[in-house]
Amino acid sequence: MVMLLTGCAAPRATPEQARPVTSAPQEVAWAPTLDEAQAGRFAALALACVHREFPNKVAHVYAGPQDAGTPRELTPAFFGCFDWHSAVHGHWLLVRLARRFPEAAWATNARAALEHSLTPEAIEGELRYVGRDDRAGFERPYGLAWLLQLAAELREWDDPDARRWSSTLAPLEDLAARRLMEWVPKLGHPIRSGEHSQTGFALGLVLDWARAAGRTDEARLLEREVRRLYAADRDCALHLEPSGHDFVSPCLGAADLVRRVLTPDEFARWLDAALPGIPVEGGATWLPVASPTDRRDGKLVHLDGLNLSRAFMLDGMVHGLPPGDPRRAAIVGATREHAEAGVAAVSGDHYAGGHWLASFAVYLVTRRGRPDGIGGTPS
Repeated sequence: MVMLLTGCAAPRATPEQARPVTSAPQEVAWAPTLDEAQAGRFAALALACVHREFPNKVAHVYAGPQDAGTPRELTPAFFGCFDWHSAVHGHWLLVRLARRFPEAAWATNARAALEHSLTPEAIEGELRYVGRDDRAGFERPYGLAWLLQLAAELREWDDPDARRWSSTLAPLEDLAARRLMEWVPKLGHPIRSGEHSQTGFALGLVLDWARAAGRTDEARLLEREVRRLYAADRDCALHLEPSGHDFVSPCLGAADLVRRVLTPDEFARWLDAALPGIPVEGGATWLPVASPTDRRDGKLVHLDGLNLSRAFMLDGMVHGLPPGDPRRAAIVGATREHAEAGVAAVSGDHYAGGHWLASFAVYLVTRRGRPDGIGGTPS
């Protein structure tokens, strides 16, 4: 672990100088909330799209005319919600919320939707499509990472139907894991985009799956590769974010990933080098909330998702820092503002955002990316 931090920081103020803990501002904690009515609103958005086949954006490699087909014919489990990855995390949302609120009226519809999708025949069709050698890059890394999150959510649900769905999904889960574990060690550099190709967010999802599933070899591989890819990060240009189509932050995505493999003190030192501009005097103005100019545009509405993902990445960073770190107050302040703006924007008014934003909101308000995340029945 010491090797990880060697050479990370260029000549600059020492961590003690950069982080004067004695002057830390008062931190006001942020805690997400989710009641049954709000969960029902999010579940309704997923239920409205997981079996809605059109409109649809198919990322499809043709080997010949025989490969033509409708979305339902090509991927019979995950054909809805406009694209494959959104269909996958739409199903994840239904599992997570049905676990959390099993007695809610809408939970019956959620279970029925899962029963309709997660059949042996449908998953066999997915395997035929995704498993072809010429589709090795299909939905890599984002969609495959969400597939593993769906598998993890089912495995953690103490329910007979969930155990059956988990067993049915297992061959596709294994394929997704194998594809990613073969690919990550080949990366010469991290992918720092603000969209689906970003490795920071996706590898966080995959690492959480590996640990939850007891896949020790995969977890160790990912921990090693995260250190290799991100150890020397410095001076990430947060002031250049966001790009106009971003829905995940390159800088915060890297930080939220790295905190998963470092101790709090190590993460604090890494953050000194990687994001030295986080203030120690508190406040949220250092990271302005993004605002889409047209929520009917499928790319421009990404900025609503950016607010949600920034919120859960910032929340993860707070979890990774030592309790006395003076940056925590500023990070919590930005978390709160981004969370409020992001959750308020989740609606079905426009399908461009309605088919996917609820998944990001549920990931945030149930703290799925933190070890203390809430999945099961409310106490």
